[in-house]
Amino acid sequence: MLDVRRLRLLCDLSRLGTIAAVAQAAAYTPSAVSQQLSALEREAGVALLERTGRRVALTAAGHVLVQHAETVLAALEQTSAALAAVTAGLSGPLRIGAFPTAVRTLLPDALVRLGRRHPGLELMVTELDPVCVPAALRERRLDVGLLHDYDVVPVEPDPVLDATPLLDETVFLAVPAAGAFAALDQVRDAAWILASPGTLCHTATLHVCRAAGFTPRARHQADDFATVLALVAAGQGVSVVPELAAASPPAGVRLIPLPTRRRNRIAYRRGAAGHPAVAAFISAIRAATGVAGLPSGPDRTRIAR
Repeated sequence: MLDVRRLRLLCDLSRLGTIAAVAQAAAYTPSAVSQQLSALEREAGVALLERTGRRVALTAAGHVLVQHAETVLAALEQTSAALAAVTAGLSGPLRIGAFPTAVRTLLPDALVRLGRRHPGLELMVTELDPVCVPAALRERRLDVGLLHDYDVVPVEPDPVLDATPLLDETVFLAVPAAGAFAALDQVRDAAWILASPGTLCHTATLHVCRAAGFTPRARHQADDFATVLALVAAGQGVSVVPELAAASPPAGVRLIPLPTRRRNRIAYRRGAAGHPAVAAFISAIRAATGVAGLPSGPDRTRIAR
């Protein structure tokens, strides 16, 4: 019989690549992880790992077991969801991860709706960069999370997670209202306010500008969109911002819609879609998009003016 906890560790190793990374994610020592994986090899009766110096790699059998283990783990999620569905009333913690603009604009109303309908739920929100949400879901630090990508920078689906569309946002060029800028091709020589290199927002901005034939010249670096818009209002440069972040821009900012879209999704572990707490969250957050004036669904093409 194969131990489920050890199967999780093997899947983590396939994803993270090193024993040390698995140990950190699972809050184990590297020695304990190695011992658990050795025990899994004995249970399987076949070598799952090959060691080359100080590193380990999956054998062909290890890769096969990972594929089946992911199916097993998804089935366990489905089982937990089915059991929760026959329990009277929702209770216990629901751990939610979301990026800052969603925390400010969508989650407050969603949390109120959930609290009224399901007072037994203990709602726990963690503000996270979207790139951190998949790992937190896989490691069971979250039950549900909000992700996004840009149509110009699509993100590959995670095989361990499922997701349902929430909303597509218009992306805007934010310029000082006192300036004469009216289109993207007019700001090639302007000073820019960019997100930190390596972030999805930074990468998307580079793609948008390069498609227009130039590379933006960075003057300021800021990851908080409220800060970005304040700098634009002060005449310190121009930037690219998504619609959720631009819902209430400060005076002195003019927003020019671009053809680019930011695509938001609700993510959870494979098999967890039927869990009543996950389903309740999906319903509440979708309703919150209407309250925010942002209709939900993958085909949304609202152009803000």
